[in-house]
Amino acid sequence: MSEPIKNKRVDLAGAPTPQNTPSSTAPISSHAVPPKVSTIVEDSEKGDRAATASLFASNPQLVRMIQGKLNTLVGRSSGYIESLPAPVRRRIDGLKGVQKEHTKLEAEFHEEVLQLEKKYFAKFTPLYEKRAKIVNGLAEPTEEEVKAGIQDEEEEPESKESKAEEKKEAVDVKGIPEFWLTAMKNSIALAETITDRDEAALKYLTDIRMAYPDKHGFQLIFEFAENEFFTNKTITKTYFYQDSGYPGDYIYDHAEGDKIDWKEGKDLTVRIESKKQRNKNTKQTRVVKRTVPTESFFNFFTPPTPPTGDEDDLDEEADEIGDRLELDYQLGEEIKEKLIPRAIDWYTGEALQYEDLDDQLDEGDYDEDDDEEGFSDEDNDDDDDDESDDEDDKSKPKQEAAECKQS
Repeated sequence: MSEPIKNKRVDLAGAPTPQNTPSSTAPISSHAVPPKVSTIVEDSEKGDRAATASLFASNPQLVRMIQGKLNTLVGRSSGYIESLPAPVRRRIDGLKGVQKEHTKLEAEFHEEVLQLEKKYFAKFTPLYEKRAKIVNGLAEPTEEEVKAGIQDEEEEPESKESKAEEKKEAVDVKGIPEFWLTAMKNSIALAETITDRDEAALKYLTDIRMAYPDKHGFQLIFEFAENEFFTNKTITKTYFYQDSGYPGDYIYDHAEGDKIDWKEGKDLTVRIESKKQRNKNTKQTRVVKRTVPTESFFNFFTPPTPPTGDEDDLDEEADEIGDRLELDYQLGEEIKEKLIPRAIDWYTGEALQYEDLDDQLDEGDYDEDDDEEGFSDEDNDDDDDDESDDEDDKSKPKQEAAECKQS
């Protein structure tokens, strides 16, 4: 499987060296590290450095302008190579020829890896189809499959009453209810995007599949049963890679998602906000309602658009979009590389034992409790003077503990 690929934003924090400046910035997916100019700071210059830092902090436009100017140096010759003796330049040209041979082999290697991945994906597909039939109650597993799935550890013997009750309940149960919703909720990255409102729609999720588009990238396919929220039977999202960079270093470019045909009043990506207004003359009040965007897993199908324009025009908003692009790609990789291949392990929660939870749970998710007596009464009081009210306060994603969330 391919390694996760980050987005294409270029880090301009360090200026390129004036010697042998590269012709293009190194892709994020490569292991190349852009050189940086070392700074020598004398004790007598500390005051000037603080003043300069203060100047940059108060003038973000100046910083962007300097970054843009530095970016124009990339690819320009500093004259260093040209100043070397002729025998040395000849050896450098020879090494470039050797590198081209390496590049050709590297391209062949990555192409063969991609074809091998597609070959085994074709072998996985019948297993995914069998899984979908079992989950949706269209087929039952064979005795051999059940025995292979039973754990080696000894289980406590069940009484005749419990077996009879289990057999009676099994008659009314079709397939594995809420299979994909439970599996997604057990993934920390995905669970943070699912709200209480989303769960009602995700219960109708019958299968999640993957496909390879004609261009470099991958496609995620979500299949739904008929439901009260939208008319789509399938909702897809396709991730595209750039063809630029070193051969095989596929860089995430952008993603495209299907438009969701929401039924009237069922759009989970918006909420109705109510606000009271009072007439100054009549003193009468009225309630004004408006539709505003809200957090929802289904925003996943409306990915952010990569920033465009000159470097001078980039600002904090562009950086925020870049972060969203990276998060969006990571979620896609989470589904492609983990959820789809090992869905049953995510459903049971067993997949969590192979996850590095320390990396996924940030320290910012926890608050330090300096007050041993807990919260004061003032912290728990509701604000009765707030005239704005949301009709649905269940729109925020849940952040639950890393445990099996079978419902």
